[in-house]
Amino acid sequence: MITHLRIDNRLIHGQVAVGWLKYINAKAIIVCNDKVANDPIQKMALPLAARGSNVLVFTIAEALKYEKEHQDENIFIIAKFPQDALDIMKTGVKIKEINVGNAAPIAGTKYVMVTKSIAATKEDAQVYQKIAEMNGGKLTSQIMPHNETSDFMAALRKSKLL
Repeated sequence: MITHLRIDNRLIHGQVAVGWLKYINAKAIIVCNDKVANDPIQKMALPLAARGSNVLVFTIAEALKYEKEHQDENIFIIAKFPQDALDIMKTGVKIKEINVGNAAPIAGTKYVMVTKSIAATKEDAQVYQKIAEMNGGKLTSQIMPHNETSDFMAALRKSKLL
């Protein structure tokens, strides 16, 4: 089972490498994005950002295969984009917790700052809505494990993206 699925386009940074990995008690951080997994430079650089933590960089298919083969582990996946998370969810794999972490603005897009650390476009908001629907209507945001969770869908509505 995927213990924690975090949507975070910054992928690996201190919050993830130090805070979330220990909180989840996972053996590895699994970065999940097809383009990143096929980029040799990113595959080499991402583990360097993890401060000694084990990092696996997988396509969505590889991550799902890993999950099937390691069902007894706490699995921590970072999806680069909300669409990556939705693609994982559409397979029916069990996910205990889904969290929107950070989403840096992407140049050239019509983004809105939904929170101080999460930018989203109307298209992103539609994907987040599908994720929430598949997750019992719920989608939260939480920067660090010790921070309070917030209702991310309410933030999207407040920002007028939904």
